[in-house]
Amino acid sequence: MEEAIERGYGMAVFSNADLDPDNFDEFKNGIHALLDPLPRSDNSWGTLAAWAWGASRCMDYLVTDKDVDPQKVAVLGHSRGGKTALWAGAEDRRFAIVISNESGCGGAALARRKYGETVARINKAFPHWFCGNYGKYGGNEDNMPVDMHMLLALMAPRAVYVASADEDLWADPRGSYLALLNALPVYRLLGQNPVLNEDVPPMNQQVISGNVGYHIRNGSHNMLLSDWKMFMNFADSVFK
Repeated sequence: MEEAIERGYGMAVFSNADLDPDNFDEFKNGIHALLDPLPRSDNSWGTLAAWAWGASRCMDYLVTDKDVDPQKVAVLGHSRGGKTALWAGAEDRRFAIVISNESGCGGAALARRKYGETVARINKAFPHWFCGNYGKYGGNEDNMPVDMHMLLALMAPRAVYVASADEDLWADPRGSYLALLNALPVYRLLGQNPVLNEDVPPMNQQVISGNVGYHIRNGSHNMLLSDWKMFMNFADSVFK
C-alpha cells in the first residue's frame, strides 16, 4: 500500500464473499437469490459474474468520490480474481485499465491449448463459477465458439495487462500470452497500434506497447510486490 500511495495511486478492495460464497450452494446464499429469475437456465450467470457485478457496484461509488478521478480507475485481480477482473472489464467500460494476474483457465489462458487446468477440470472443481453451458466444452474445447483472446479483445481500445509466473504452469503462461497476442487485431481495428513479439517475453522483463502490457516473472502462483510495481509502471504509461 505504501508503495502505491507514494506513486499517487489509491486502492479499494471488496470481499467477493459478500456478493456470493465461493462454493456450490445452488446459488441460494448470494446475490443470485435476489436477482435471478427462476428457474435458472444453462445460460444463467455464475459466481465469477456475480463478483464482477460487485466490482461494478464499487465503481458506482468511486465515480461519486471527489478524491477519485473516474477516468483513471483500474480493476485488478489474481487467480480467480483475475478471471473476475477480465469479466468486469468486459462488462463495464468505465474501467480504464483491466489487469489479470495468473488467471489461467476461464481467464486469460487459451482454452484450446488444453494445457494446465482444462475446461473439464475447472468445471468439475468449481461448477458454480460459470454458466452451465461452459461445462459442455470440457474435453470439447475445439468446438467452443469463442476463446479467451476474444475476451481480452473486449477491453479494446482500453488498456489491458496480463501477468504470469514461470512456475505456475497450471495457469498456462504461454497460453495467456498468446491470448493477448491474438487480441491485438481488435486494438488495431480501433485505432491502437500495439506490437508484441511472437515469443513470450524474457523472464522479469516487462513489455508495454500502447494500451497492452505483459510480464512473466520467476516464481509460483502469487501476486508479489514486484508484480504490483509492474502494474503501476503500466498505469503510469497509460495515465501519465
